[in-house]
Amino acid sequence: MREVELLASYWTIAGGAQPHTDRDWSPFDFKDRVAGAARAGFKGIGIWHTDLAHTLETRSLPEMKRILDDHGIRHVELEFLTDWFLDGERKKKSDATRRMLMEAAEALGARHIKVGDFFKEQCPMARLIEGFAGLCREANEHGTRILFELMPFANVDTLEGAIELVRGAGAKNGGIILDTWHVVKLGIAYETVARMPGECLLGVELNDGTFQAPWSLHEDTINHRRLCGEGEFDVRGFIAAVERAGYRGPYGIEVLNAEMRAWPLERLATRAYDTTMAQFDGPRE
Repeated sequence: MREVELLASYWTIAGGAQPHTDRDWSPFDFKDRVAGAARAGFKGIGIWHTDLAHTLETRSLPEMKRILDDHGIRHVELEFLTDWFLDGERKKKSDATRRMLMEAAEALGARHIKVGDFFKEQCPMARLIEGFAGLCREANEHGTRILFELMPFANVDTLEGAIELVRGAGAKNGGIILDTWHVVKLGIAYETVARMPGECLLGVELNDGTFQAPWSLHEDTINHRRLCGEGEFDVRGFIAAVERAGYRGPYGIEVLNAEMRAWPLERLATRAYDTTMAQFDGPRE
């Protein structure tokens, strides 16, 4: 059995950071987060774009890189870029974030940058492909990948559409990142995931949850995800499916949970690592 490496996705260990607000940067210091993740066993860590900007107010990119290296962090994930396919003021803001993420990706040796859409913005597939291809070309110059995150809130919300986007761009450093949560909520069968083209699957995130909830999907997504093994999802089956598709990279663990935001960093990192690694023990078929 191959060695499994886990990446602490940003929201999992961000503590009191509030998703989709003007207070979405982590109250935990960057160095503390890296050290806490490393102590728990993680080999990767995620950084949200506003948290990156906040961190850069007091630390330089070379200093951040030294911290990552000193703690044995091999995989860095940067997120999240939206509006890369639009025009006007929103595109200008997106381009500013894009420049920051690209520069950081090169300086930190980032594995990938996550991109997508949260608002089902209508856009022709040809334009999406053109925009995605442009992102991939620029990312290649900075030594990183561009991963499109498939989710119910995106303008591309089917696995077939995401594959069309990636294949249309034709970039080796462009791919799809699949999150257990979004796959389950979209009703995509694991067998369909297992049959997808392996060259398109460049990132995977794990988490757990319930199939039904009394609140909106948005509320469910940002406040009620669960650690692996603590919900109703077949996390082991999902792992088996992505590995049948050929995935061999690190696994992110992304849990956005309102109660967990009050936990201390050490508890967040340790529980996230231990519950996720437990999904890799024994048979997964």
